[in-house]
Amino acid sequence: MNEIIFFGSNDKPQLIKNKPSIILKPIQFKFENENENENEKQIKQISTSYFGTIFLFKNGKAIEYLRENDSKQNPEKIQIEENIQKVTVGASNETILTIEGNVFAKGKYINPKNPNEFINISSLIEDTNDRIIQDVASGARSIYLLTSNQNAYGIGSNHFGQLGFDSETLKKTEKPILIMKNVSKIFSGNSSEHVFLLNSNQELFGYGYNEYGQLGLRESRKEEKIDKLTKIQNIPKGKIIDIKYGNTYEFTEIKSSLFENDNNILDFSVGFDHNLILTSNSKLIVFGYNFYAQLGTGDTNRNQLIPIQIELPKLRFNENISNYHVSCGLWKSFLYYSSPSFSNLEEDLIKLFKRKEFCDISFKTENGEIIEAHKLILKYRLKDQNQNQIGKLKEIISKKSIKESNQIFEMIYSNRIINPILYFEIKEIINSNEKIEETMKRIYLNENENENENEKDFIIERKEKKYKFPKLILIMRSELYRGMFLSITEDKSNKVTDYSELSNKSFQILEYWIYSNQIKEGIQITQEIINEIEIGIDYFQLNQTNPNLFDLLIKKFNNQN
Repeated sequence: MNEIIFFGSNDKPQLIKNKPSIILKPIQFKFENENENENEKQIKQISTSYFGTIFLFKNGKAIEYLRENDSKQNPEKIQIEENIQKVTVGASNETILTIEGNVFAKGKYINPKNPNEFINISSLIEDTNDRIIQDVASGARSIYLLTSNQNAYGIGSNHFGQLGFDSETLKKTEKPILIMKNVSKIFSGNSSEHVFLLNSNQELFGYGYNEYGQLGLRESRKEEKIDKLTKIQNIPKGKIIDIKYGNTYEFTEIKSSLFENDNNILDFSVGFDHNLILTSNSKLIVFGYNFYAQLGTGDTNRNQLIPIQIELPKLRFNENISNYHVSCGLWKSFLYYSSPSFSNLEEDLIKLFKRKEFCDISFKTENGEIIEAHKLILKYRLKDQNQNQIGKLKEIISKKSIKESNQIFEMIYSNRIINPILYFEIKEIINSNEKIEETMKRIYLNENENENENEKDFIIERKEKKYKFPKLILIMRSELYRGMFLSITEDKSNKVTDYSELSNKSFQILEYWIYSNQIKEGIQITQEIINEIEIGIDYFQLNQTNPNLFDLLIKKFNNQN
């Protein structure tokens, strides 16, 4: 199900038919699309800027409203054959990151001869071993790529030094050029001419357009361009989690009485000159420029200098506020619901790859550096379920650099050949031809469960019986437990959860499904079980699993009768 709230400029492109050019207060957004099936797709992400607006759906497809196509109000489907993971829109470009790690982009600074044609810019990176892209960000006229090797590249305009090179020497580039190594995150805005890079030591570097002090360099307020990597010094203490864009003369804490009882910011988005903040108690807080009603205050007063809360329509999924997101464009704003999808277990394992909270095994590289991993996932991925295979892996890692070691673990987690040379070396110990669901099912059915008891570190209680689950399995399968275990605010202790409303048969079906993504054989499906499973799906928040458990049970019930 979709829920999208919209306010601000409704023209160039026109997003909602039969509505004025400026939407003063938040209203429900509905797709005006000839293809009715598009309306059934679940929203994953919205990205918008001067150039256009892209809606990305959870099935990996996307549609776009283009500024140039004002006369054609219906959106167009983006013709990319691969599954789309992320979309970003700049003032003059659009960028698509696929699940396979390829990046397609279009725009006059990316492909001047055919600006409306998507090209694979990741394939243009000279180092062929550095073409798997982990993240992308779009500036106004440039695009930034972060590779799986933690190298940052830039492509497009360098007029303000936003590619990290002297703007007089390098005006623009139509091929990605290496900006910086050892990068953990890249930050740029859809209308910005500046960029930040965060390295693995939590050191922040910035460069690009700085006329309004948007780089936070107090000493350089009057310097229009900063065209070399410059370390940002005056940052409030604390680990940098995320950065969004605005104009500021220095990094400073946003202070407002609106945050006194709730300092848990769920999402923060910055457009060209306005900002949206969504908090965990369902407040939407806005500030900045408002000439096009992009703050949703009901008027077009030009400036809102301090954060204020605006009134929203009644949200359909308010109890799941953490699944809402905000997105700012040039003169428009969105609030939308996007529940996480668990249809692709491979993706979830990759997401867990860098989560260290549950790491319980260490490996030492050739230089004595330590790399941590999840023992349970390794046991599921390695060919044999014993310590010998982990020992072989330790021996291989001991002869590799930290960079190569990270690539090896990423291949094991993802089951994809990310680096052919390394894969060939370790393929004998990777169970590469078997899906992880099959391995989990085999372990679930293993009569000798004692060998796996150490990994079962969470208790679920149903009536008189207690069930033990590995937290990692619950994280990969259930949005409820993913939120519980990975949240920075939730208690991560071994809570006991009561599922007394479920019968033995219903709970067995759910338990087997969580491990194998399949329906347990030999259980007669009744209407009572279907009703209970519907409750259980809500409990575990398994709505996004693929295939859909409830639909399969209905189909099996109908076949039985």
